[in-house]
Amino acid sequence: MKVSLVFPPFHLESLYSLPPLGLINLGTSLRAAGHDPVIHDFVLDLREGTLPFGESLYEACAERVLADNPRLVGFSAQCTTYPAMIGVARAIKRRDPFVACVAGGHNASFVDRETLDHFPEFDAVVRGEGELAFTELVGALASDRPAWEVPGVTARRAGKIAQAPERDLMDRLDDLLLPDYTLAPPLARYKQAFNLERSIAILEVGRGCPHACAYCSESAMWRRRIRTFSVERLVAEMRRLRDGQGAECFLLSYDQFTADRDFVRRFCEGVLNEGLAGLGWYCISRLDTVDPELFALMRQAGCESMCYGIDSGSPRTLSFINKRIDETLLHQRVRETTEHGMNPTLSFIIGFPEEELADIDATLTLALKCGIQGNVSPLMQLPTVLPGTSLHRGYSGRLIREVDTYFAMGLEFLDGRRLAGDEALIRTDPALFSSFYNLSCAGVEVKKLAQVAASFPLIINFFPKAFHLLTLAREESPTLMFLSFLEYVRERENNPGSLTAVQCYRHFPSFAEKLLSEELRLDWPVLPEILRYEGMALKAAGIPVGSAPADPGRPARRGNTAVAHFDMDMETVVEDLKAGMVKKLYPASVCSIVFVHEGDRLEVTKLNLFGKDVLELCDGEHSLDEIVKELQPRHGVEMEESVFADHCRDAVKTFQLRGLVAAAA
Repeated sequence: MKVSLVFPPFHLESLYSLPPLGLINLGTSLRAAGHDPVIHDFVLDLREGTLPFGESLYEACAERVLADNPRLVGFSAQCTTYPAMIGVARAIKRRDPFVACVAGGHNASFVDRETLDHFPEFDAVVRGEGELAFTELVGALASDRPAWEVPGVTARRAGKIAQAPERDLMDRLDDLLLPDYTLAPPLARYKQAFNLERSIAILEVGRGCPHACAYCSESAMWRRRIRTFSVERLVAEMRRLRDGQGAECFLLSYDQFTADRDFVRRFCEGVLNEGLAGLGWYCISRLDTVDPELFALMRQAGCESMCYGIDSGSPRTLSFINKRIDETLLHQRVRETTEHGMNPTLSFIIGFPEEELADIDATLTLALKCGIQGNVSPLMQLPTVLPGTSLHRGYSGRLIREVDTYFAMGLEFLDGRRLAGDEALIRTDPALFSSFYNLSCAGVEVKKLAQVAASFPLIINFFPKAFHLLTLAREESPTLMFLSFLEYVRERENNPGSLTAVQCYRHFPSFAEKLLSEELRLDWPVLPEILRYEGMALKAAGIPVGSAPADPGRPARRGNTAVAHFDMDMETVVEDLKAGMVKKLYPASVCSIVFVHEGDRLEVTKLNLFGKDVLELCDGEHSLDEIVKELQPRHGVEMEESVFADHCRDAVKTFQLRGLVAAAA
């Protein structure tokens, strides 16, 4: 049977930039069963410009699908793409009412009856694990057997909705065929269309989660069971994707990747033994199942980034969402991750319905403390109410529409707005389209929470130490202080939009100075120094790396380097903050520091006063003779001029070898 497999249109920079592995798996199973599958990734087509934005989008999608002359069209849709899936299915049925339309995916699995009841365009819904159920469904339709008899399928029967029994989950994931990527567009097309640095493939490591977080449908989808593919299969698939598809990097799909330490060890050793460590990979990790020894092995095997789901800093909220976090262990793991050369991505959620201001403050404070550890990638969002979750069961009757959260964007197909038909569809049933709705929060208005979620990660990355100390010094809510900062920026930028990195860098120092009363300066002398410290670090990060000066006789600092003098031992100050110790005052101490940004990492090194003065004068304007002449009264009064000149020359050469100076005499 000819089958079209459709990933609905969607357009958002940060989501869905990789081949649709779920459809590839379905197509692989169908092809092995003798059917003829074709995959349509309309996300890629939109990005490549071969599909039109605007009112005619869904009709254009339907035209492409029907050009294959399929007997059945299978849709894979998540919460955000559900309206687009319905729009394309309607357009298909208008043109050919005899083509069967089937929905699948996480969202459809929990709203199967509602989908068939509301939308006659659909003939069936495949619930849960799809490879076996969908392939059996296609076989049943090919032989004119009723769809409602297939386990795991919900279908129409004599004008009513019939739900077949649940299908047992597969015991061995290795029984699935290796995904046939020839069914999808080449990885190189995704790399070019989405402006990716490397060709990335999804590597499905396992399925399931034993936990029951209130907002997550993953454990419900897989019935709180966990299953993994064998290490041998995973390594073989990596090699196959590298050699056959040009994969250069892998996104490991499995929330519980590090839950089994022995499994991770065997995976890393397999990657190393097969010579695949040059392929970077990203994974999701748990805080309590990793340690420095495992980090070292993972990094050696190619791991570049790890995502930790932190969610909240409030014990009350963590209890509400059925999760536990050890804050001390969190800071330790963040430090260890960065120390081993991997980037920790930290996910936070604010605005659960029962949260008070103090709960949100606790999460922002925890996020700041993580930022103090350095080199983290924070994500912050409002709760998304997903079908199948306890949050949906308990609060779907209290949904409101205030703002579009992260998982409500991507359907802006008409001049940056949603199609009117999609908006009308979303309004018909809040429980069915719950990801487009919000929950009122007890402590803070939803619109203000959305502003915090969108912009506070900039503070975490740029000024976590200064912001944290400022809230402590003023005994002020971090949430309210940040909202005041946003208002401060708006007044100066005359722009009501989201905070940008440039605006944060430009305005936070003056905002902080405004809050630093003379009394606070006397009581918290560490605060101005920390503010300047973080400003110098940003200066090193924000200036492009310079090239050699026109005159090679005039040494110049590279553009990723900044140098500054402080009146406290800032190395001790920063280490104390990382350890969770906050002090208002430190003994006076001469401290010169050079800040160097390489890639996305900051290196901070103490200098003696002589080194600091030499490096400051390596500005591309001073010759070595001029540097010697200026510094001798300060550092060389007891040396002969020629000896001091050699001393300066050696210092410049050392800075050059360390990559701090672009050219020397």
